[in-house]
Amino acid sequence: MRTELAALAASIERHWSRYGRETPVDGLLLARAESPSGIMRSVYRPSFCLVVQGAKATMLGGTPYLYAAGQCLLASVDLPVTARITEASVSRPYLAMSLAIDPATVAELVNGHAEKLGDGSSPPAIATSDLDRDLCDPLRRLLGLMDSPQDIAVLAPLIRREIVWRLLRGRLGPLLRQIGLADGHTARIGRATAWLREHYADTIRVADLAAIAHMSIPSFHRHFKAVTTMTPVQFQKQVRLQEARRRLLCAEGVATVGYSVGYESLSQFNRDYRRVFGAPPGRDAMSLRTNLLS
Repeated sequence: MRTELAALAASIERHWSRYGRETPVDGLLLARAESPSGIMRSVYRPSFCLVVQGAKATMLGGTPYLYAAGQCLLASVDLPVTARITEASVSRPYLAMSLAIDPATVAELVNGHAEKLGDGSSPPAIATSDLDRDLCDPLRRLLGLMDSPQDIAVLAPLIRREIVWRLLRGRLGPLLRQIGLADGHTARIGRATAWLREHYADTIRVADLAAIAHMSIPSFHRHFKAVTTMTPVQFQKQVRLQEARRRLLCAEGVATVGYSVGYESLSQFNRDYRRVFGAPPGRDAMSLRTNLLS
């Protein structure tokens, strides 16, 4: 495995120097850092992330997920998380790649090959694992497509499909299968979390979310908390505040941002923001912009 990880690391380094985080391969992102980071807040979409060098910690609710070189994380639904790079240096930078997972591809493979994929147990919505060796080759080939941009449109969908299949057959298969089971609890909650991510500024009614998930209200509450570790209101608040911080970083005014992400009270916005980020929104935004410029 050491040889395979070294090859992936070299490829990420080379393509990072040319493209940075965003790559020409749809759904493929690269990450590189030369020092441990502070806390980063984001909303993970259904995705697969592999650490090739260094280490990272992701926190969902109160549960930590630690993964280092040769280990990966899979998120099966949209989830607001905190994360930080815990191991990185100039001589051995943190290197990672992440790939968006297409639920339609998962559903097609699960429905067409159920007999080869084992049982349909219901694991949590996020998990870490050692990398299965047979994923190394398709991941290397996916990165290699950036050396032949004319091949990306034709070959990238085929390689991504192969990666999904090998994930389904591997250690993370039970979790990934939940995305493809339209009537499974995880997939149903995933539809609700996707709606919340896109409509974070709207006033929510739990009855409407339960209808999106095709569940009764009590069942929806129970399964939402089991999958995301938080209530729908807590989930929405996390997404709102993360979006607010992103907008403040772009120099939008505090009042404008507070109202635009769905708050009706600026004092409540300030209290919630300070509770999560440790400083009032205006001061936090100024500090972030100063750090980016220094």
